[in-house]
Amino acid sequence: MRIFVAQLNLIIGDFTYNVKKIFQAIAKGKKQKADIVLFSELTLCGYPPEDLLFYPSFLEKMEEVMPKICKASSDLMVVIGLARKNPEGKEKGAFNSAAVIIDGRLVGYKDKTLLPTYDVFDERRYFEPGKEQKIFEYKGKKIAILICEDMWQHGGDLLFTHYRRDPVKELAENPPDLLLNLSASPYYFQKRDTRVITFAATAKTLKCPIVYCNQVGANDQLIFDGYSLYMSSKGELLQVAKGFVEDYLIIDTEQGLSPIAFEQDIYEDLFSALVLGVKDYFSKQGFKKALLGLSGGIDSALVACIAEKALGKENITCLFLPTRYSSKESYEDSLLLVKNLEIKLLYLSIDTLFQSFLDTLAPHFSKNKPDITEENLQSRIRGIILMAFSNKFGSIVLSTGNKSEMAMGYTTLYGDMCGGLGVLNDVSKAQVYQLARFINRRRKVIPQTILDKEPTAELKPGQRDIDTLPEYTTVDAVQEDYVEELLSATDISKKRGLSLDLVQGLINKIHNAEYKRRQAPPGIRVTKRAFSKGRIFPIVQRWKH
Repeated sequence: MRIFVAQLNLIIGDFTYNVKKIFQAIAKGKKQKADIVLFSELTLCGYPPEDLLFYPSFLEKMEEVMPKICKASSDLMVVIGLARKNPEGKEKGAFNSAAVIIDGRLVGYKDKTLLPTYDVFDERRYFEPGKEQKIFEYKGKKIAILICEDMWQHGGDLLFTHYRRDPVKELAENPPDLLLNLSASPYYFQKRDTRVITFAATAKTLKCPIVYCNQVGANDQLIFDGYSLYMSSKGELLQVAKGFVEDYLIIDTEQGLSPIAFEQDIYEDLFSALVLGVKDYFSKQGFKKALLGLSGGIDSALVACIAEKALGKENITCLFLPTRYSSKESYEDSLLLVKNLEIKLLYLSIDTLFQSFLDTLAPHFSKNKPDITEENLQSRIRGIILMAFSNKFGSIVLSTGNKSEMAMGYTTLYGDMCGGLGVLNDVSKAQVYQLARFINRRRKVIPQTILDKEPTAELKPGQRDIDTLPEYTTVDAVQEDYVEELLSATDISKKRGLSLDLVQGLINKIHNAEYKRRQAPPGIRVTKRAFSKGRIFPIVQRWKH
């Protein structure tokens, strides 16, 4: 049996665009003499549609286009994801379904059984769970269909839930000859290995091959990395589609294939995820040009590299906005970086504006010593300038703060936090340096002086980040353990060999900065637990773990 896997980059709610992609894929499948064309989860509307699902017309649009897709599916079995109305009208109004079309006729639906409602998912808000595991007969084969989460319970790697049902075990009572899985499985750092382990467990239980189609592309803060795959009944990986781009797999189940390894450069994947996040955030909204403040530091340098790769050098403008505390070296490093990237850099000194603010505030502040207020003024002036350029020239501002800074609140509201997209919001300081080294592996794009310099905001004489924070290695360790692994202060202290007072102090900073993060631009999610997507904490609360 020949199976054509269509790994597509879809736009949420753009039915004209998505259906055109579907027709093209079906035509390609026919040219490849496929028996089955397999699409991803919620192909018709894109994933995740969120509260668009509450609009009756949204569901009705999918009903409207299905006859056209059926008509294009002659001499094929087509399995395609969509949301459909719950015909019983009880509890939730819709199902997350796979429509099964055979020889141009809609023969039925397989409804998703396990609905994730944790982390970045909120499917139980919209969908009713499917009741049964159906088997479809086609060309003498028994074919089962599961949708994304339906396989993860069996793999034992769920983060925050344990379902009462296991669809894989239910299927084992009447084992299929082939299992198809439609997914919209978001990327996070080093996730590929987890998927392979999960699918291998399912293949071994059912003793049948698995074909998996995953969505690719970025929708808001979520990145879908693709990597659709084909796995043998023994749990051996046989074929893998490309990651982070649209791709097609043609699978012949009668062809003898040797097992392959899932080779992975984890930082190439991370860089690709961030590039895709920026690219699709802009292209799917009709934006072209990006703007960012370049400081001469590692974070803004990395954002410039990501933006150039995602949008093209002609669409990037950087602003260097110095005050009296900005060093000559920072400007020289910025000049070298933009030369290497061939992007535009504008130099606008804001020191006169800064002094004007100081003079205006002096009658009211004269009895108080200078402190963080004056430091933050500089950052906020920069934010005003960046947003002025954004308004005037239609460029979207990219904020450059990283996850370590966001965790500690080492950011300025309405200053360096302003912008339309937080590129590094979910990237730790350690990962920033790793990504910079990855970029420089063939050619020195980011100057070595930027990599070597001690982190500093340059908002007062001789300022260093370490004067306010511990080493970033310590910050990253506590942030990872507390935010991503949900460990207690005591457990972190023991695990890392850090004093309990230090750990508790950093945890307090994480909680105290919640109000800032709530006002940050949306950030690209690349870890298991991002601040900007999937982690919901009250601002006003007193609990500390």
